[in-house]
Amino acid sequence: MKISCQEQLLPGATLPEKWEFAAGAGYDAIELRGRGGFAFRERLPELRAAAAAGVPMPTVCVEMPHFIGAFDPDLRRDAVAQLRSQLSVIAEIGGRGAMTPASWGMFSRRLPPFEPPRSAADDREVLLEALSELGAHALAEGVELYLEPLNRYEDHMVNRLDQAVELVRAVGNGHVKVVADTFHMNIEEDDPAAALRAAAPYLGHVQVSDSNRLQPGAGHLNWAAVLAALEDYDGYLAVECRLRGEDAVRSIPAFLRTHTPGQRGSP
Repeated sequence: MKISCQEQLLPGATLPEKWEFAAGAGYDAIELRGRGGFAFRERLPELRAAAAAGVPMPTVCVEMPHFIGAFDPDLRRDAVAQLRSQLSVIAEIGGRGAMTPASWGMFSRRLPPFEPPRSAADDREVLLEALSELGAHALAEGVELYLEPLNRYEDHMVNRLDQAVELVRAVGNGHVKVVADTFHMNIEEDDPAAALRAAAPYLGHVQVSDSNRLQPGAGHLNWAAVLAALEDYDGYLAVECRLRGEDAVRSIPAFLRTHTPGQRGSP
């Protein structure tokens, strides 16, 4: 099992300092955050130096105000441009890929006015257009794009793994895959472990937090079942959560490995 931790959760002023802590705690890599405005590209000198110093940075998670499913076409074009840039940067530093949701905080069918200003068919067309362009760019760069379902309160388009899989299959590019996030799955999936097994051929990345968005072990997710369903998954488990307790971030790798079948008792 390979475990990474998002950079903002790790102590230290620089990536090498963060990596020193992370490696000591049992992590295998750092997951980066990619802000909009081409801020991730502007970090290239820092990222090149960290890579040269041996810091493993396989993935970047976008942190932008708008995404590929935005209602406004100019915002969609900007989101695609940002992601193209992030894919190129992660490729340059030897990483695996970048992830994005369809949208975040843009619209929810659970809040008034309940009906979005765009039809489901048009939603799908917009997403397929963006995913196809980004998938072609990921292929050219030798990396992957990961589509992340979010829960119904944060996005109205892609909430479950099977919905993401349908879009990925429609794109038909092996460099576009699915992200599973255990927090969102806790809300949307009837059976998270079964959903993971069904999505396995298309699964490119996994982010972990517990049912309450705190670190694994602080909520009520059945981690043994979730981790057993990932037995054949060869990517990273990336920690994306809030933290409760002074040693919370340090405790996560041991907790996950202890609850993984075949690794119980491992450090």
